[in-house]
Amino acid sequence: MPAVAVSARPPPAVPAPGLGPVFDRLRPQLTELDGFLRAQLAAFEPEIRTLADYCLDAAGKRIRPALVFLSGWKDAGPAAPALVRAAAIVELVHLATLVHDDIMDGADLRRGRDTASRHYGPETAVLLGDALFAHALNLAAQFPTTEVCLAVSESTRKVCTGEIMQTLRRHATDVTRADYDRVIELKTAELFRVSCQLGARLGGFSAEFAAAAAEFGRQLGIAYQIYDDLADFFGDEHRIGKTLGTDLRSGKLTLPLLVLRERLPSDESAALLDEIAGRRPPDLGARLAQMRVHNVFATVSDAVQSALVAAESALTPYTALPPVPMLRQLSDALQIQVGSLRASAGG
Repeated sequence: MPAVAVSARPPPAVPAPGLGPVFDRLRPQLTELDGFLRAQLAAFEPEIRTLADYCLDAAGKRIRPALVFLSGWKDAGPAAPALVRAAAIVELVHLATLVHDDIMDGADLRRGRDTASRHYGPETAVLLGDALFAHALNLAAQFPTTEVCLAVSESTRKVCTGEIMQTLRRHATDVTRADYDRVIELKTAELFRVSCQLGARLGGFSAEFAAAAAEFGRQLGIAYQIYDDLADFFGDEHRIGKTLGTDLRSGKLTLPLLVLRERLPSDESAALLDEIAGRRPPDLGARLAQMRVHNVFATVSDAVQSALVAAESALTPYTALPPVPMLRQLSDALQIQVGSLRASAGG
């Protein structure tokens, strides 16, 4: 295998509050995944290997690969090669979406350093994201069955559909809660869903459990995206490692803004919608202050909790299976993250 020039590594991602015990259990599997991903750089053309490597360093918490490993969990031994490959596939798809997200959001930071878009320029970054997508599908096609490739290609299409829907609604002021729910189900929850489905199937579990695990992943993905949208306003930029307020600046009516729109007096609501539409500069400080006054945090965090309850319910018939307590730790960890965000927000 030819030598691959790689970039200087940033500090390893620190697991978010509550995720530490889960990722400690997964350390051997995630180490295998990291080695597998680094080996994939040799498959890229020499001219873009350094660029692809730069994207791998933006991996962050690797929740989606963790879902693959946890859904196929049998014991603490080495991960089956099929699970490692599947984990790499979903991570590459996720990284591709991050590259494209940062272009569309105009975000400068990702995991505490320049986004690929800022570092290489948006024209290069969009093609780099496409290359990551393509290699994920190449890996999926290497399974002896078409099941993995079919699942991944369908999920990739749905993720892209969610991104397209969100892009078409940028600066739109008539976005509804139903619109928002549909977008996050496609752009975020779908990849969580297929990660759990693939993990359970490749781990040798029944089709019935794979369907239950997939529903757990879908609901967890919904909860995670709502939490992420909440953190865009109430998080700490240095702690979460990305630019805050990107949703408001890019004209996206996420759930915190939808709730705020409903609760503001008509004149203030009109001013908010002018910011969303791009008719006036966004005022993140003013919107955050209004969210505190109108108790937006509590309402949105309740939506996170509702999705987590639905996720837990999907696993109830299978509590005796080894993956279930492991998966539930991820649900518990997200609740801890919401609590940590509440504390920093003063809620």
